[in-house]
Amino acid sequence: MTATPLLQAQAVSVSYQTRRGSIDALSDVDLRVGEGEFVTILGPSGCGKSTLLKLAAGLLSPTRGRIEVAGTPVDGPNRDIGVAFQKPTLLPWRTVLDNVLLPSQTLGEDGPSARQRARELLEVVGLRDFADNYPNELSGGMQQRVGLARMLQRDPKLLLMDEPFAALDAMTREALTLELQRIWMRDRKSVLFITHSIPEAVLLSDRVLVMSARPGRVVEDYHVDIARPRSLATLAEPAFVAATDHLRRHFIS
Repeated sequence: MTATPLLQAQAVSVSYQTRRGSIDALSDVDLRVGEGEFVTILGPSGCGKSTLLKLAAGLLSPTRGRIEVAGTPVDGPNRDIGVAFQKPTLLPWRTVLDNVLLPSQTLGEDGPSARQRARELLEVVGLRDFADNYPNELSGGMQQRVGLARMLQRDPKLLLMDEPFAALDAMTREALTLELQRIWMRDRKSVLFITHSIPEAVLLSDRVLVMSARPGRVVEDYHVDIARPRSLATLAEPAFVAATDHLRRHFIS
């Protein structure tokens, strides 16, 4: 792990008030994501994975503890952070190009350079020829590629990704997983990625943070010692099988 943490959470806890009392979602979570590091959060449903990502994005505030990006406390959305959720939530009345441009237009930066970057990103994700199409003319995998391009439009330092491929079929999911690795190796952004898939976590990550059941806490920080670039053939390598077997033990009762 690199010495400089771009994202750091210190003793972060989150509690929700309900009609039946208080529910603890996270308990004393510590994590670090270094510059250029790909870190995945792996854990059971309801353990607070998405809550932790929303804290990092500035969409929620912790009940206790502190969370920082580049040494600055997170107190709201940050232009240096790009976020991708399970569904790309594209605006159906805007073309693919205009959907990618949305972050720049929101900030009043819809100039020639922004449009050029949007077109370059569509090239990167393999959608150069679909810039003038509308979302309903694209497959689910293509829509998710548009979401990836939109996330990268403002050239953020940190990418937060909440199960972005979970709703896709297996073959499309594998293809986009490898596509994400390729983009990450090109740009070396810092990434905090959430998944329920142990193979996906190992294939993509430098480190995997394993979380307990609610209230979520980090129970292991696992280093993935497998050379890059990784491919589908990597899934059959002994080191990959050993890593997935090790992580799976956390979820076998």
